[in-house]
Amino acid sequence: MNIFDELTKKPWLADPSRIEGAPVQSYFMPTGKLGLRVFLIVVTVIFTLTTIAYGDRMLFANWTPMPESWVLWLNTAILIASGIAMQWSKVNTKRDNILGVREGLAYGGVLTIAFLIGQLYAWQQMVELGYYANITTANAFFYLLTGLHGIHMLGGLVAWGRSMLKVRKIAQSNGSINEVRLSIELCTTYWHYLLLIWLIMFTLLLLS
Repeated sequence: MNIFDELTKKPWLADPSRIEGAPVQSYFMPTGKLGLRVFLIVVTVIFTLTTIAYGDRMLFANWTPMPESWVLWLNTAILIASGIAMQWSKVNTKRDNILGVREGLAYGGVLTIAFLIGQLYAWQQMVELGYYANITTANAFFYLLTGLHGIHMLGGLVAWGRSMLKVRKIAQSNGSINEVRLSIELCTTYWHYLLLIWLIMFTLLLLS
């Protein structure tokens, strides 16, 4: 290379991938994982705004909190157990143990259904005590927060059902566990996320 070429060279236009010997790096994220991340960002915004509104409304003098229900404590324990079961299913995907994957996934789903039934029972309990949603702002927020969380858990159960069908098919046909590895990972991430959301919401309900 002569002096003129050296002086007129534009290094910011250089393509590193064309330099001989330079490694070409690429980053690939599965569509399902990317979609889940985007969805969780949206859900985080929704719950954050709702939680901020709840916290601000608590500062008003006419705030009348709802009574603490033992059912919510039980439901919290059930949801934690559900998250543990989902994590166990994910661990077994790394061990290529399809039976462990199926058991963990099954327990996680059943416990989640029990959690939702428990939430409905908590609603019924509050209604029987006269705490209707249209009486006070605290009552309305209670039903709103728990209802939003329950809807997202129902959506998770749809994905859970599909994963169960895949796992069952693999177990019957002796297929590769790689076919369901991503689905289990996404379900587990979603369950842990909703568990975290519920713990934050439950803490707010206790503080009020």
